[in-house]
Amino acid sequence: MKLTVNTFLSLDGVMQGPGGKEEDASGGFELGGWLVPHADEDMGRIVDGWFAEADAILLGRTTYQLFQPYWEQVSDPDNAVAAALNGLPKYVVSNTLSEATWNNTTILSGNILEAIDDLKSSPGRELQVHGSHVLARALHNAGLVDEYRLFVFPVVLGQGKRLFDTGSAPSAFTLAGHKATAAGAVHLTLLPTAFGAGELDVGEFEVRDGRERVRD
Repeated sequence: MKLTVNTFLSLDGVMQGPGGKEEDASGGFELGGWLVPHADEDMGRIVDGWFAEADAILLGRTTYQLFQPYWEQVSDPDNAVAAALNGLPKYVVSNTLSEATWNNTTILSGNILEAIDDLKSSPGRELQVHGSHVLARALHNAGLVDEYRLFVFPVVLGQGKRLFDTGSAPSAFTLAGHKATAAGAVHLTLLPTAFGAGELDVGEFEVRDGRERVRD
């Protein structure tokens, strides 16, 4: 299966608490619900498209425990997100959970990155990560992410958990797709092309004959 990271981001890269004030207030985060004023039908269609490609869901413990009580309540068969989250196989990464009560859930513990690498070898289309800040960063730093789908919203938060922060492995990407919504968000599909400080292509500008150009 292809491992994809699907998440919502502010302009300054924050992914914490997009859907509500009480969604994730850890660390004193006070701006939960920042995505909601920018949600529209364009966003809904794109997110439904994410879940239409999923054959399994991979979550960190915190996101799992936030998602379960909310999405278990949604019984509307036309809600593509709820149908996927409630029905598909789910894997939750945790060394502290002893029991998972959400339908069709397996707990991954111990050597988590090795277990996830094994999951990627399973037949299927996509193993999708949603939210899951710590997990997403660990997968990035291990070079296990095959595709990123990032929804960037026109807000700056100045606080909160970021997808890429100090210490993230240097990486480069190819833009495989993009779409702007009517509400002003931008959806990016990114494919990793280089990973690690020794692989990241860099360069510099110079002035030659009175003209600025890229140094050969």
